Amino acid sequence: MPSSQATASKIQDLLSTWDSSTPDQRNEILTRFISNSKGKTSTELDQEFGLAASLFLSRISAWLRLTYLIGTHVGTQIKALHVFVASTGGHEFMEEFIEVGGILTLLEIISLKQSTEEDKSHALKLLNVIANAGRHHKELICESYGIRAIAECLAKAQSEETQDYAKIMLQDLVLGNPKYEVQVYKGLIALLPTTSPKAQQMALQSLRMAQPIVKNVNTSLVEPVLNLLSSVHLEVQYEAVEFIRELMHYDIRDQILEGLVRSLKPTREDLLARNKTFESALNLAPEFKTALPAFVKQAAAAKTVGILCRDSTAYAESFLGLHVVNRILIAMGNTDYADSQRQASLTLEYLIRIFPSVNESVKNAMGEELYELFMCDPENLYLKLNPIQTDVLVSNKVNLITGH
Repeated sequence: MPSSQATASKIQDLLSTWDSSTPDQRNEILTRFISNSKGKTSTELDQEFGLAASLFLSRISAWLRLTYLIGTHVGTQIKALHVFVASTGGHEFMEEFIEVGGILTLLEIISLKQSTEEDKSHALKLLNVIANAGRHHKELICESYGIRAIAECLAKAQSEETQDYAKIMLQDLVLGNPKYEVQVYKGLIALLPTTSPKAQQMALQSLRMAQPIVKNVNTSLVEPVLNLLSSVHLEVQYEAVEFIRELMHYDIRDQILEGLVRSLKPTREDLLARNKTFESALNLAPEFKTALPAFVKQAAAAKTVGILCRDSTAYAESFLGLHVVNRILIAMGNTDYADSQRQASLTLEYLIRIFPSVNESVKNAMGEELYELFMCDPENLYLKLNPIQTDVLVSNKVNLITGH
């Protein structure tokens, strides 16, 4: 029998076997296919299937659409589809998969509660292959409500691997996709209040990447970014501070400065606001649970003010214009949270050293004894304060001498 006839007979046998097989038997067929064909080019796949590779691809696609809701060997099916779609020169395979609703199917898989984390990861990997095929394909994903589905997957995913693939997808949808880049950007902002610290961290990282591309800053960004300073997860705080530093180059700079200064003196509403993520992260006595998020934010704000002052004298001068010194003193007197005291002291020390007028004003407000105690060891001042000195910090107002 000629080679071409033998190949044709082989593929016909495979398709017939597939059509009559049980789900478990089909899973075995796909497992062997993945093992034997992984990394092959589209030409090699066509040769292997006697130019009938599309017939096998269409059967896998159809089976996935029929079974993904009940989760029958979904991961194996997606990996088999990946062999076709990701193959070198496999543009036609990709288009065939898209034409039969492949993008929508993958997006539904990552949105289903019953989908396993592994299946979601495989679906995101295949979506990533499609997105990397070019701008048109990114637009197709976005037109299929992909931004929302992927963002929600990132927020709700239980595995870091799934979150990583979702993050990569969102970043890919920003790049080279001018029609939808702002929509992706807004989707990332919407992720900031989520209860998953890892999702918050990844959203911030993605926003830092997206901001130079989008250029114009959405004013709705300020509050959720500042709120992340109340996170007990240092990796989230770090990303928030770094993003704030970058946002200072945009036209929301004044809003950020004002927000940081406000955070140095929590309001009654701030102190009563509950933070369930915070409470679950620490096993705290009930009387402290509601107040601490505001104090964590206070400490982080004091630290951020110090960082920005070191970044630019212009920022430091802007803070002085917002009466930041008085609020720093209030944070230094917060005996309920030592880190607020420590961070505020370090920031005040820096302002004193670069602005002689601040030094004189603080010295007058503190009094000689407390001032000397402060200058001797700012970082550990909170360990040495007595109640009267604490009251001085909270109550005395600095009358800043002009001409700093």
